[in-house]
Amino acid sequence: MSISDRLLGKKTMNGKPHIEAVSPAFALPGGEVRITGKSLRPAELRRPSVRFGDVEGSVLISSDEFVVARVPEGAATGPVVVGTNGHQSNAHSISVAVPIADGLHPVANPAIDQAGNLFVTFSGSRGQKVPVAIFKIDTDYKLTPFLNEMMNATAIAFDRRGLLYVSSRNDEAVYQVTPDGSVKPYAEGMGVATGIAFDRDENLYVGDRSGTIFKIARDRQIFVFATLEPSISAYHLAIGPHGDLFVTGPTTSSFDSIYKIDPHGSLSTFYRGLGRPQGMAFDIAGNLYVAASLSGRRGIVKITPQGQASVEVAGPGLVGLAFSPHKSAVLATTGAVHQIAWNIEGLPLPPQ
Repeated sequence: MSISDRLLGKKTMNGKPHIEAVSPAFALPGGEVRITGKSLRPAELRRPSVRFGDVEGSVLISSDEFVVARVPEGAATGPVVVGTNGHQSNAHSISVAVPIADGLHPVANPAIDQAGNLFVTFSGSRGQKVPVAIFKIDTDYKLTPFLNEMMNATAIAFDRRGLLYVSSRNDEAVYQVTPDGSVKPYAEGMGVATGIAFDRDENLYVGDRSGTIFKIARDRQIFVFATLEPSISAYHLAIGPHGDLFVTGPTTSSFDSIYKIDPHGSLSTFYRGLGRPQGMAFDIAGNLYVAASLSGRRGIVKITPQGQASVEVAGPGLVGLAFSPHKSAVLATTGAVHQIAWNIEGLPLPPQ
């Protein structure tokens, strides 16, 4: 490089490309990843090629030191390679989620029972009666109808006995469902009932989208636990490792918050700065994972107990997630569910 080039801050652009990192290291097809390294853009400012295994992805932004590329449909876990001027970079690995089932309509987290079976909703638009409200996907990935007679099944959660609870934003109710699919009302008058979560004492919390968080005791007494700003879509709830209730409720802002409500109902802001935060889950170390966008990057965002945020999985249309017993995760989009190998143990519901 000449002295003048060094003074102008220019870099050699026609060397062999080299990848130093791919971030995030996990993605769904359609997710956008940032590839950093050296000599990643060809001469004459042309765009490089980026291949995910045998499939070429689209390049959105390119420079000498980084490239932003979209993971293509058909990509699988394996190498990422950047090509410039007939040269190929070193291979760098990325883990791509595997589709489990599509043709669904989840609007919140999926749920996993103690045997590892997955339950996911076909929620439908408000007031739409669909043929199947909840599907069951067994450990061999066989999809079968589980629950038919319910309109706008929204959030689902299991109690310790293995009973499934389902909120309906149409019926203002939460229903209890046995393993054989028998249904009965559990609580009514819940407003636009959306997110649900159990605490360690098996109190059930229900988010009314219009601004109320209800607490339903084991004897089914109902209390107003907290009030929040109304959400344009739904509240999503999760219980943290110390018994606090965490709540997301997307608004028209692109700088939304995750709220923390302690067991006495005291409200505080845990994190602020997410776009359309939705379903959440905790790992055993106390890190919170939420389907949201961070600085314009959509996917699963990890937030540490200290409030440090990073995108851990890139992907569009995500509405929720659930950790499986085998250190993998199920990711729900607006139309499908995917599984990704992820060496993370989810936070279990504490024993009584």
